[in-house]
Amino acid sequence: MSRLSVPCHVKGAVALQIGDVRTVQGRPGVLVIDVTFPSMEPFELQEITFKNYYTAFLTIRVRQHTSAHTQAKWVTCLRDYCLMPDPHSEDGAQEYVSLFKHQMLCDMARVLELRLILRQPSPLWLSFTVEELQIFQQGPKSPSVTFPKWLSHPVPCEQPSFLEGLPDPSRVSSEVQQMWALTEMIRASHTSTRIGRFDVDGCYDLNLLSYT
Repeated sequence: MSRLSVPCHVKGAVALQIGDVRTVQGRPGVLVIDVTFPSMEPFELQEITFKNYYTAFLTIRVRQHTSAHTQAKWVTCLRDYCLMPDPHSEDGAQEYVSLFKHQMLCDMARVLELRLILRQPSPLWLSFTVEELQIFQQGPKSPSVTFPKWLSHPVPCEQPSFLEGLPDPSRVSSEVQQMWALTEMIRASHTSTRIGRFDVDGCYDLNLLSYT
């Protein structure tokens, strides 16, 4: 299925503080990144791709257009998606990720804006984010190809008139195969020693000759 890149504007990350900001233990554990589409009409989102950078969990909210008389509302379409199996190790910390619409919790039609909520509970990493963010919508469907009727419904091959009355080729082949096998059996059982009619120990017996 074809896809088209959607031009978007990725705003700067906003950090939400975890812990007491007055102590050294306080650090940003949650980042919020808004993605807008200023030059786009509401569209159907097909795929989101990005490169992770030490983000452990990802939640995505989408603002969707409902109707002309109703204010657009925010809906959670992905909740706490795991990007790092263990936030304290580097597994998955810098992997490329693709998220498709069938993985979402809601319909991804009429999208106006996205909000990415990034979480990293581990204190081991000084910073975390997502990079190379791209949004895709479904591209135009390929036009269907119409085949000629004669190609879609081929006519069975007719037997030429000059072959009428001849035996079935498969039957002839089977009979020839049997004849060949019988010939091979006779040839294998035939002795190579020639026995003469009146030959006795290399000589001819006169008595036998006289009675013939």
